[in-house]
Amino acid sequence: MPKPLTLSIPHSLGRDEAKRRLVDGMGEARARLSAVATSIDDSWTDDRMHFRVVAMAQTIAGHIDVLEDSVEMEVELPWALALLADKIKNKVTRQGTLMLEKK
Repeated sequence: MPKPLTLSIPHSLGRDEAKRRLVDGMGEARARLSAVATSIDDSWTDDRMHFRVVAMAQTIAGHIDVLEDSVEMEVELPWALALLADKIKNKVTRQGTLMLEKK
């Protein structure tokens, strides 16, 4: 099994606002992924979101922890996608940073 993909995105929003933006962002992600994903599940326990996406016969699962000054993410990628881990990490970091920027 490949090593999990981990990333940290700093923010200055505070925990509650960062969590609110992630909740809203999941709705947008669900809409974008609906064309290729057969299943998208997420659930919150306090400030941790667990998620699972099945797309093109591949399952991606992980969690996101919302902290006061950062968002920490750990994702288990299937071996085929683990080969693209750096590209995935860059894209997720870029999208997450846009979501968490002050507006």
